[in-house]
Amino acid sequence: MTQESRTIQIMDTTLRDGEQTQGVSFSPDEKVNLAKTLLNSLRVDRIEVASARVSDGEKQAVTEINAWANQEGYPGQVEVLGFVDHTKSVDWIKETGGQVINLLTKGSEKHCHEQLRKTLEQHISEILQTVSYAQNQGLSVNVYLEDWSNGFNDNREYVYQLVDQIQHAGIKHFMLPDTLGVMSPQEVFNNLNEMCARYPELHFDFHPHNDYGLATANVMAAVKAGVNSVHCTVNCLGERAGNASLAEVTAVLRDKMGMTISIDENHLVRTSAMVENFSGKRISANTPIIGADVFTQTAGIHADGDHKGGLYESMLSPERFSRTRSYALGKMSGRASLLKNLEKLGLDLPTEIQQKVLTKIVQLGDSKQTITTDDLPFIIADVLENDNYQHIQLIDCSITSEFESISTATLCVKIKDREHSATGSGNGGFDAFIDAINKIMALYNYTLPELIDYEVRIPKGGHTYALTECLITWECAEDVRKTRGVHANQVFASVLATLKIINIHLQEQMNKD
Repeated sequence: MTQESRTIQIMDTTLRDGEQTQGVSFSPDEKVNLAKTLLNSLRVDRIEVASARVSDGEKQAVTEINAWANQEGYPGQVEVLGFVDHTKSVDWIKETGGQVINLLTKGSEKHCHEQLRKTLEQHISEILQTVSYAQNQGLSVNVYLEDWSNGFNDNREYVYQLVDQIQHAGIKHFMLPDTLGVMSPQEVFNNLNEMCARYPELHFDFHPHNDYGLATANVMAAVKAGVNSVHCTVNCLGERAGNASLAEVTAVLRDKMGMTISIDENHLVRTSAMVENFSGKRISANTPIIGADVFTQTAGIHADGDHKGGLYESMLSPERFSRTRSYALGKMSGRASLLKNLEKLGLDLPTEIQQKVLTKIVQLGDSKQTITTDDLPFIIADVLENDNYQHIQLIDCSITSEFESISTATLCVKIKDREHSATGSGNGGFDAFIDAINKIMALYNYTLPELIDYEVRIPKGGHTYALTECLITWECAEDVRKTRGVHANQVFASVLATLKIINIHLQEQMNKD
């Protein structure tokens, strides 16, 4: 902890600023459900849900959100962006049952002169007029100083004159945006420290953008400078590179600065998933805190360290975010990775079998197959029934299938140190393989037994990249036998299952001889 702990207020603007992300537009029902989740489950302090006067649909959504918030005990925690237009924005917000207006003013001289075409005095007069009207209508007023970061660097006297003239107007929050995301942490600290020192009685918010990838670091600098409220969005939504990530800010303020915040971390991942679904914007698997892969250890040495003493664990434990740690299986896996996954499944295998399973995992990983804990039972079962003898080995196999056309298979196998090749055709890839393998096995007076059942499955909840298990039941002369093949490709899983029955019969022939 770098300084004395204090309470930092979080304002989430996913439903307003986040909606400025290219291609994102929340429906009224989506906005209402997200607003409820943000306030009731995630426990953010305030939410900014819309811009005034945008559309009838927006007005409907804001009306429903305000009705729910006022009924459920969140008065004054729902905010709407409004404009310096005297009565228009205020009346719109009032008609929705709103209680707070976030008034957008010009925090830079360039914006005031070149966009509004007004002097600072004219702008201040209109701000005070709108503030007064809003307060007479019973609204609480916060003020954005748009483009404050550039405005302060270009002409801080303009900013000072603006704040000097409106600071006694009863404004609750003075919200200072880095509108274009141009500031470094040192600039944020210096400039906000100066603002806080000059106006110690005012409540400042910091509103960062992530154009340089510095939004979370800039939040830390702002809090260090004395700011007690910061703005975020879920999944870093926002215009261009987005805003500060709510998940990152939550963890950093708690872990690195020792600050007290209201956020319930158990709901961060669920809220992120909701925003993903409603926005259509997917987050990267390595996104801090909420990404699919961030609590997955891949290297075997890391799994080994965790197994022996949690050596690769940190304050960012998955449990605090209602998640679990996993250990990836693939070519970088070691015995510790396997043991962690076996522990998760409640399995205990002999050391010899563990090594065989690990060898199989590494082989599959070398072919770039993604292996999950759900795949592991298939691999174990395959290894357990796979005898050491390999009288027939697959050297190469190519299967071609076309829609509404005959399939072909070309294969090369080794039998008793001799290589054989054949080509077959059939109604599907597996049928073509059977045709080809029968041609080769005829050289050894062997005919495949009749296939009486063929079952293919993937793990429960498996993905399209999951391993495929093929179970084939054969009608043999003396009994019924089952063989198993495991592969990412369904046809090749059946090929491996077929080679197993051949190996079994060739071994039995050798035993008789």
